[in-house]
Amino acid sequence: METIYLDHAATTPMHPEVIHVMMDVMNNTFGNPSSIHLFGRAARKRIDDSRKVLADSIGASIDEIIFTSGGTEADNSAIFSSIQSMKDKGNHIITTEIEHHAVLHTCEELEKQGFDVTYLPVDEQGRVSVESVQQALRKETILVTIMYGNNEVGTLQPIREIGALLKDHQALFHTDAVQAYGAVPINAAELGVDFLSVSSHKINGPKGIGFLYVKKGIPFKPLLFGGEQERKRRAGTENVAGAAGFAKAAEIIQEACEEKTAMYRKFKGKMISLFEESGIEFAINGCLEESLPHILNISFPGVSVEAFLVNMDLAGIAVSSGSACTAGSIEPSHVLVAMFGKDSERTKNSIRFSFGLNNTTEDIERAALTAIKVAKRLAR
Repeated sequence: METIYLDHAATTPMHPEVIHVMMDVMNNTFGNPSSIHLFGRAARKRIDDSRKVLADSIGASIDEIIFTSGGTEADNSAIFSSIQSMKDKGNHIITTEIEHHAVLHTCEELEKQGFDVTYLPVDEQGRVSVESVQQALRKETILVTIMYGNNEVGTLQPIREIGALLKDHQALFHTDAVQAYGAVPINAAELGVDFLSVSSHKINGPKGIGFLYVKKGIPFKPLLFGGEQERKRRAGTENVAGAAGFAKAAEIIQEACEEKTAMYRKFKGKMISLFEESGIEFAINGCLEESLPHILNISFPGVSVEAFLVNMDLAGIAVSSGSACTAGSIEPSHVLVAMFGKDSERTKNSIRFSFGLNNTTEDIERAALTAIKVAKRLAR
C-alpha cells in the first residue's frame, strides 16, 4: 500500500541533501569544537559556518544565535532567562491560551514559584488581539511570550504589531517561531522581538537541534551549566552534525520558500474544493488568509476524531488531531477549546492536515477523497 504523510506540522522527513551533509560530518569531522588541534578547528568551522547561515536566515548576527537541543529548550531558555534577569522589576508574565506546551507548562511552573501569569484569550480564528495585550500590560510586566504561528490551526499572530507596542515598555518579548520558521519570511529585528525560538526538525532537518535568537544587548541567564560553549550561554559539547544539517535544511527551505508557499496554498484550495463538491458537512478551524500555508485544520461534524484517525491510518494516510506533543491524550485540544469553548463539538471532531516535502497534488486528492469516504461513513 502506498502511504501518504500529511503530518508535517508534527515533524518532517529529512531532506536527502541534509542527510548527505550530516553523513559527511559524522564521517570526517568528528573532533570536539573546543579542541585547539586541527580536528577541533575543523569542527569549529562547521559550527561557525552553520551559525552564520541560520543567523542570516532571520536577519540576525552570529552572536545572537544560541544552539539548543530544539524548540522546547529554546522556549524554556528564553522564558527562564527573562524572569531571572527581570525579577527585580516585576513578576507579571503575559502569554496566550493557545501556546505550545513548551511555553504553557513553563508558565504554569512559574506560577507555582509565585509569578503572576495572564493567559490571553483568542478569537474564533485563533488570533490574539493587540488591544488585549495592551490592556493586560502592567508596570510590573517583565515578559510577553506569544507564538508566531499556531501549530494546530496555523493562525499567524500580529507579532510585529505587538513588538511595536512593547517598544517603550520594560517587558522582554519572546516568540515561539518553531512552526512559522521556513514557512513565512522572518526578520527578527523588524519584528521587534528580544527572543525567537526555532527547531530544525520542522524544516526537513534533524531532530535534537534548534536555536534561540537573543537580541544583542539583552541580558541572558543560561539554563545549563558546565563548559563555556556558546559564549558561556549553553554548556555542552556542540552537536556538529546536527548544526550542519540544520543549516543545510535552512538553505534549502529558504531557496524554495515562495514556490512551496504557493504549492501548499493550492493544496489547501484543492482539498477544500473537493470537500465542498462532495457535499459533506465540514468547517475550517482557523484563518485561511492570515495563516501558515502548510496547515489546514478541518472540523467534521458527527465524526469521532479517534475513529477518523484510525480509518485514515488503515488507508495509509497519516494525519493528526493536533499537536504531536499531546498524542495519546484524551483531553481535547487546548487550542480548539480556547477558540470555541470546552463544550464545542469541534474539540472532538477536528483533524489537522499538514503538507510538506514530497507531497503531490495526487496525494492531496487521494487524501481528500479518502477523508470524504471516512467522514460520510462515520457520520452515519
